[in-house]
Amino acid sequence: MKRFLKTSVAFASILAVSFSATFTHAAEKKDIVDTAVAAGSFKTLAAALGAADLVEALKGEGPFTVFAPTDAAFQKLPAGTVETLLKPENKDKLIAILTYHVVPGKVASQDVVKLKGAKTLNGQRADIQTQDGKVKVDGASVEAVDIQCSNGIIHVIDTVILPSDKNIVITASEAEKFKTLLAAATAAGLADVLANQGPFTVFAPTDEAFAKLPEGTVASLLKPENKEKLAEILKYHVVAGRVYSEDALAAGKAKTLQGKKVKISASNGVAKVNNAKLLATDIDASNGVIHVIDTVIMPPEDKKLSAVEACEKIKHTVARGANLYNCGHYGETTKLYKKTMQTMLDSVDNMPEEIRVNMKRALTHSEKMHCASQQAWTLRHALDHAYMQMSAL
Repeated sequence: MKRFLKTSVAFASILAVSFSATFTHAAEKKDIVDTAVAAGSFKTLAAALGAADLVEALKGEGPFTVFAPTDAAFQKLPAGTVETLLKPENKDKLIAILTYHVVPGKVASQDVVKLKGAKTLNGQRADIQTQDGKVKVDGASVEAVDIQCSNGIIHVIDTVILPSDKNIVITASEAEKFKTLLAAATAAGLADVLANQGPFTVFAPTDEAFAKLPEGTVASLLKPENKEKLAEILKYHVVAGRVYSEDALAAGKAKTLQGKKVKISASNGVAKVNNAKLLATDIDASNGVIHVIDTVIMPPEDKKLSAVEACEKIKHTVARGANLYNCGHYGETTKLYKKTMQTMLDSVDNMPEEIRVNMKRALTHSEKMHCASQQAWTLRHALDHAYMQMSAL
């Protein structure tokens, strides 16, 4: 580890010194934009920031870490690309590209070399590789590092890095191994959502994963009459937001759009989502990220409660709620009662209609109250009524 750190520091020092002639000592007192302008080798970047209306943002408090492409880097783009991007009608695309070069916070070179990737202001993650003392960001070589600014730090790169501009559906389609998933998303009415909304994190089963289901399952799910069931299964594979693999593993679980949570774990070098193995991770799309799995994961079925089990649940809830209420925690008491009542409405098998109506009425009535104490008592009365009625069943 010491050798690694020494190499990293030496690398940073060499690059910083080699570029020091371009940046004056006053750079430390200038913000990121003024520092880049003063260097004289970022004219295209400065023009692009102006066209994208990002100058004021990068002159703001920050701090920011900017992987700054030189003028020579922009010249490596296909002829006419820069001119096209600078046009007003392409402002959104230009913003997406420029923000992909900016990481929130101040990340010095000695920290950059420890990373596998960095989440940018664009939302997508730029990959970072360090090999033989050389650092690359999405394939772009780092030419100079640790240029200090009043609101952040600049690392110079030799190539413009480009974020994904294809949505989840297009990205999956081009991979050519998610045909069943895309057909299912279309049948469930979710394809447009995954293409145009987000960001989302998708645990995407391959065609082979769907083929592992019992014979006839896919064909049955694709029928119009099973659209709702299919949608529930697919939404169990989608998480709101852009969650990369490292964050997912650290969290250990994630709530899906279906409402239930999936378990995310790693053991003996194998990462899993529930019982499905992760085959590939962190595939960026313009509106999210895809993780590839080898098995279709099924949402757990809601457990049905018998009348006896429901009564036990009410007893436990009321006892706990009474303690909370007596300690003055009226809001927490209300939340507890609401949660139990909603669980009962969803899970009690063959609940008498009178109890169901009374619970719904109490929940609706309590929502209109402004006093947490009154809310708690209203819900408590409904629970007491349910207990007496179901005890007699």
